[in-house]
Amino acid sequence: MATKYIFVTGGVTSSLGKGIISASLGKLLQARGYRVTNQKLDPYINIDPGTLNPYEHGECYVTVDGHEADLDLGHYERFLNVETHKANNITSGRVYQNVISRERRGDFLGKTVQVIPHITDEIKRNVKQLGNNGEFDFVITEIGGTVGDIESLPYIESVRQLRWELGKDCLCIHLTYVPYVAAAGELKTKPTQHSVKELQQEGVQPDVLVLRAEHPITPEVRKKVALFCNVDASSVIESADVKTIYEVPVRMQQEGLDTVVLNKLGMDPQATTAKMDDWNFFLNKLKTATQEVKIALVGKYVRLPDAYKSIIESLIHASAYNDRKLKLDLILSDDITVANAGETLSGYDGILIAPGFGERGVKGKIIAAQYAREHNVPCLGICFGMQCMAIEFARNVLNYQDAHTTEIDPTTTHKVIDMMEEQKTVLDKGGSMRLGSYACRLTDGSRAASIYDKELIYERHRHRFEFNNAFKEEFEKNGMMLTGINPDTNLAEIIELKDHKWFIGAQFHPEYSSTVLNPHPLFVRFIEAAISQ
Repeated sequence: MATKYIFVTGGVTSSLGKGIISASLGKLLQARGYRVTNQKLDPYINIDPGTLNPYEHGECYVTVDGHEADLDLGHYERFLNVETHKANNITSGRVYQNVISRERRGDFLGKTVQVIPHITDEIKRNVKQLGNNGEFDFVITEIGGTVGDIESLPYIESVRQLRWELGKDCLCIHLTYVPYVAAAGELKTKPTQHSVKELQQEGVQPDVLVLRAEHPITPEVRKKVALFCNVDASSVIESADVKTIYEVPVRMQQEGLDTVVLNKLGMDPQATTAKMDDWNFFLNKLKTATQEVKIALVGKYVRLPDAYKSIIESLIHASAYNDRKLKLDLILSDDITVANAGETLSGYDGILIAPGFGERGVKGKIIAAQYAREHNVPCLGICFGMQCMAIEFARNVLNYQDAHTTEIDPTTTHKVIDMMEEQKTVLDKGGSMRLGSYACRLTDGSRAASIYDKELIYERHRHRFEFNNAFKEEFEKNGMMLTGINPDTNLAEIIELKDHKWFIGAQFHPEYSSTVLNPHPLFVRFIEAAISQ
């Protein structure tokens, strides 16, 4: 069958959950046996979100091929259990960069380069390349921002053109907000009507409307929206607030979103059935768990939980599969001191030391690592969190009081964490980083090897500084073992404390690989250790 293209746009306000709706529809189609991939088009001018402050944009997600991407790609992977790549996330910055590079090479033969057709052609090329090789039956493309934003206009125009080019193989879903006015005691559809009108003025008529609302959408409201927005009443879908995002695919199935989409695309919905048994098994575990596991996440961006989105979701996955309800406290590392560490960190079943570049909050992370080590509290350090664990060990066990990372203190005489020589000559901030999937060989008999139950693993990275192997022998002599090593560079990937209940640091980001159906083993075993605390 020809690849079908589905576009998801948003109106009225941002943060309605286009990514969750896109991932949920993808999950339902995948559960019917179709091959599905999700794509995100971001209207900002940055080439990628790699240099954006997490408070500005939330988590920076990393794909296996080393692309720094929007956090919605994390939702896509967690829901579909399928890896995404660079082609799954396109920004306006990349679109314009590609077009301008071609213009400089003379590819346009002296023509005036314009938004239409050159920018829109580049957008369409990026959308269609996912379906060109026949690998997918459905390509679901989420367009960032809100209809009416000036930044989104080239994308909406590209959708308009693709609808003409692809005909019956193309469909548009528009997600809007229906507010409830308490004084009037009713839902108001006017914002949705205006949003659809704006989309129509830009040349796109939505085929399906998904309405976010805090109160149930009545049949009368559905009919009213359908009448004013030129859609069938059966194509008006309610997306009510739910306790967990993992309920959304089930709610969308109950609302018949996948059925409506297949009908609109000229396909027989009766020919397939969405098999959601595995998903419902996880959801049941998530809902029925009553005993709590109490975890402290120590980080510098905790005021915006989206900065640690993949870590939080990974902890949720692992807790559910351990039949526990996650009680997660986000603790600002800036606030942790030697004097208050006991009061701040006591009572937790486990401590997770989060990643995060830069000097702010590093002292608190090091103190948290010391508390976990000295009090035998299960502890997982990720990326910079792992480096803080190494620094703390060097300072308080090896007695190197000035031990540090050269990222923070280039003058330290004990460079426990340092940059590799070949990285130091690279000026591009992204170019000097290890990004994407790298191999890691696990030491036979180590805790890491027992967790993964294999010798060679592949994990995703996003960092610039490394553990300094000059300290390897002394670390291991004193009980901090390097049990995961990159076979090509001999760089440390995993450290673990020998005589401790559970104390593991990972230079990579295991959270990027945890999905609903395949929770990451490091998180599963971390929670398992925390339960037995």
